[in-house]
Amino acid sequence: MARKDLHEKPFDEGTITKLEIFENYAKEWIPTFVMGGYPELWIFDFFAGTGYDKKGVAGSPIRILQQIKNQASNILQKQTKINICFNESDKQKFGLLQQSCNKFINDNCELSRMSINLQFRNSDFADLFPQALLTIKKFPSLVYLDQNGMKFLADKYIDDLEKTSTTDFLYFLSSSYFVRFGKTDAFQTNMNIDIARARQNPYKYIHKSILEQLRERLPKSTKLSLYPFTIKKNANVYGIIFGATHPRAVDKFLKTAWDKNNVNGEANFDIDDDVEKSQPTLFEELKLPTKIDIFKQHIRKEILAGIVKTNKDAYDYTLKHGHIPSQATEEVTAMKKEKLIHYDGNWPLINYEQVYKNKRIINFQILAI
Repeated sequence: MARKDLHEKPFDEGTITKLEIFENYAKEWIPTFVMGGYPELWIFDFFAGTGYDKKGVAGSPIRILQQIKNQASNILQKQTKINICFNESDKQKFGLLQQSCNKFINDNCELSRMSINLQFRNSDFADLFPQALLTIKKFPSLVYLDQNGMKFLADKYIDDLEKTSTTDFLYFLSSSYFVRFGKTDAFQTNMNIDIARARQNPYKYIHKSILEQLRERLPKSTKLSLYPFTIKKNANVYGIIFGATHPRAVDKFLKTAWDKNNVNGEANFDIDDDVEKSQPTLFEELKLPTKIDIFKQHIRKEILAGIVKTNKDAYDYTLKHGHIPSQATEEVTAMKKEKLIHYDGNWPLINYEQVYKNKRIINFQILAI
């Protein structure tokens, strides 16, 4: 199957959504590791493209450079070495990629003052990835993977990244391929997915269904967490798989996802019809709960059952279920006002800084059931 040329026409809305999520996560990732005092960081964009689309809209390489530029003062202060690998296998696009990036650097003098090691590679991804993996295992790395055609649709890449310790990755999958070609030998050779199972739910959930199967295949001892973000392009469904081992990274991605869609935090459309559910009705008891409503009901139940006992338990539970700490904070605060629970202080401290950085653990005391 031939690769689709994403740069033969302007980026569509779905592609721009993907690029915005990639960029917004880089915006969170770069300062986290720079200010964390790591002397050397790596960013890999294995399917970099030309730098811009036909209308001059920035692709992932330019967006990465922009976010590095935005952190110039911190990078210079910490003397962090930033290593970037932009790979594009198409020779013509590779030349445009170099031109675009070099011009951006020349036009932004802040970048020339930093310690930046920018590598351009014109390699086949399947050949380059094993080489890059040696570096990824050694240094904090941000990895962008962009499945474009069946050749690069392989769960082995996730398996390899699962074995790393300080790697965050965003893997863009054409989930619609699973429906169209999932039963073919060529497909199953690259990624063994139970297509019949994935099709049991409505088509809009195909990306989420695929991710659930990938989660199940991870080793039981894994620290890797995987999260979906579904992107709808016309009638097709695509999506991002985010992976990381550290709770702070998960927190940052979920913040990025919920900032993109504050209704469900997992799609560029109303995947669960939550907007309709949230509309006022004449009969309140007939109103259907939204995704946020259901999460709040569940965490309340877990607290009252004595399963979620502390702010750390609440924080971990929140991330595991793909929500953000502010949503848990709202529910726990409400429970205290209702005199269902008690905890010391005015706030339940459900956030990374208090739980993992400051190690401030507070207990939830059940007052009534």
